[in-house]
Amino acid sequence: MSIDFTNDFASEKDLLKPEFSLGDEAEFSLRPQTLPEFIGQEKAKGNLKVFIEAAKKRGEPLDHVLLHGPPGLGKTTLASIIANEMGVNIRKTSGPAIEKPRDLAALLTNLNENDILFVDEIHRMNRSVEEILYPAMEDNEIDIIIGQGPSANSIRLELKKFTLIGATTRSGQLSAPLRDRFGVMLKLELYRPEELQMIIERSSDLLGIAIDKGGSLEIARRSRGTPRIANRMLRRVRDFAQVIGDGVITRELANEALNRLEIDQLGLDAIDRRLLESIIINYGGGPVGLETLSATINEETVTIEDMYEPFLLQQGFLTRTPRGRCATRLAYEHLGIPFDGKNGSDNLLEGQQRMFNE
Repeated sequence: MSIDFTNDFASEKDLLKPEFSLGDEAEFSLRPQTLPEFIGQEKAKGNLKVFIEAAKKRGEPLDHVLLHGPPGLGKTTLASIIANEMGVNIRKTSGPAIEKPRDLAALLTNLNENDILFVDEIHRMNRSVEEILYPAMEDNEIDIIIGQGPSANSIRLELKKFTLIGATTRSGQLSAPLRDRFGVMLKLELYRPEELQMIIERSSDLLGIAIDKGGSLEIARRSRGTPRIANRMLRRVRDFAQVIGDGVITRELANEALNRLEIDQLGLDAIDRRLLESIIINYGGGPVGLETLSATINEETVTIEDMYEPFLLQQGFLTRTPRGRCATRLAYEHLGIPFDGKNGSDNLLEGQQRMFNE
């Protein structure tokens, strides 16, 4: 049976955002429930399977797990799968939602034996809250302060054994004491088009969308290596198939629909192209600082770092140097801009040599 998600996100501008948005509620029904159903991330998945089986054989909770990588790759889904594979309950929260130590204490004391506490965006957790986690993760104990002033007393409470799963897009922002307490650290990588094609075909079956191999591969190639974006594109292209086509997503229809949404053959949208054009045209290919680039294209620095740069770096369109961002020869060629034989790094070295000679 077909499900209608025609109005499931606010604007076309959000189509390539890897972060979860209101329109992605439809994604819940598409999430796999077991490790065999989870497509891609073979290295992380293979290691996780070993750790889960070993913990189950010993009758112990899984060691604390840190999942890190770009948004939209399945960190939350993988946390739920771990709970299902371990046969335990999972409590989900996020770093910003835990404002005070007592909020974390309430979550930890309500966990049953071997349960999982999942904390998304754990790098944004308050430092005073984070310190409560240290004894909890190591010794299954927490210290609670009762009272105020001279009459305040510290009481240590014993916790049931549990597993903390933290998810972050910025593992470098985690404090060293917290990061060192995770026994399992898994990095999720951007997906290959072939893996995204399998995800798209699985989602189309679940949603009752007719699609052929050419259509699924065309969407996969433009999905920036991110399953969440692939599923969004699938629903958007489905709309075009129902209105201007015969209801079946083919390569030709997917190509027309995504071109009308200003997503090119490699998955770059208008903002990606504007970012690269600004570096090349305004700053001679770079280097240009992140703050300057942010002001030039009118996008926040965090948005550029988290949403645009990972994909552009992976595709080889962008490089980072100590002085800033540089566009590569591939970026010139993709945008159809003549290349003078020097990339941004060459321009930087030439400028430094000129200053030295003067």
